[in-house]
Amino acid sequence: MSMEEAKLNIRTNERPFLIETKQYARRKMVDGLSEKIIALLACVSASVILFVFIFVFKEAMGVLSASGIGFVTKAGFDRQIITAYSSPLDAKMWIFGVRGLILGTVTTTLGALLIAVPMGLGTAIVIAELAPTSIRKILQVVVRLLASIPSVIYGLVGLMVVVPFIQHSLITSAMQIHYIKRFQLSGNSMLAGILVLSIMIVPIIIALSVDAIKAVPDTYKKASLALGLSHWRTIIKVVLPAAKSGIFAGIILSIGRAIGEAIALSMVSGGIGNVPNIHDGPVLFLTPVLTLASAIVNKSEMMSVKSIESALFACGLVLLLTSMVISLGARLVEYLVKRGEGRV
Repeated sequence: MSMEEAKLNIRTNERPFLIETKQYARRKMVDGLSEKIIALLACVSASVILFVFIFVFKEAMGVLSASGIGFVTKAGFDRQIITAYSSPLDAKMWIFGVRGLILGTVTTTLGALLIAVPMGLGTAIVIAELAPTSIRKILQVVVRLLASIPSVIYGLVGLMVVVPFIQHSLITSAMQIHYIKRFQLSGNSMLAGILVLSIMIVPIIIALSVDAIKAVPDTYKKASLALGLSHWRTIIKVVLPAAKSGIFAGIILSIGRAIGEAIALSMVSGGIGNVPNIHDGPVLFLTPVLTLASAIVNKSEMMSVKSIESALFACGLVLLLTSMVISLGARLVEYLVKRGEGRV
């Protein structure tokens, strides 16, 4: 072989190596740029969230400094809003109490969860494990449809169907006369809010629970069935415990949706900041209530008054802090679950 042929062979053999080296360098550059872009977007997102917290806290300081801890321990928000709106400019009222709003938010959310969690988990089990393929596809389409419906549509259906049903089926004239001095029983009530809210959050629980159940390895199910367990006991004893992290995540997201829902609840729950009284017995569920998110919507037309604007921002701050506590609590529970399973 001549010297020229040897040099040509060397250059020919080096060419694929050089091409691969350039491709690797290009991929490395693209990966590095992608990491920087993602890091920048994460910083922007965190900055926006921090800005929202600071802005809401700044706008709420007027009422919080005047009301103190009484803002969350005292009631009478509706009356205080009217007083602040009608008082003269030089004597505006800055003391508010949202205990009734907090209790209304908590009761409607817990009531909706008591209905939505069993319904959503049961439907998820049927979709993921029990239903034939044709029925499963239909149910998945229905779940996606329910999840995509705007909240105002749920509120409208609740106003036209749920509220009249409660008024004509559960409320009598004697009950209306008995409680007329405290509130009006008209069907717009805590129960209506619970029913509408439960239907709104069910699709979230179903969708995430189905994904969590499908993520369980088939080897778990096969091993359980090989040991002689029935299909149903395999679901209860093996599949659901293995999928509990995803199921719990769905429940946490549904809680966040329920707490922050405003439009639908403002249409069906009554819009009055009553403090639910357990001594009323079953009538407790027929009383009108007002949630924190609904109060922001219902009273927004009065935000021209500075004290009312500050009070509504304070309601928003309570919602933000509640969501933050729920998220941190979910992280803590997830950590404890993983530690109990030996994964951390």
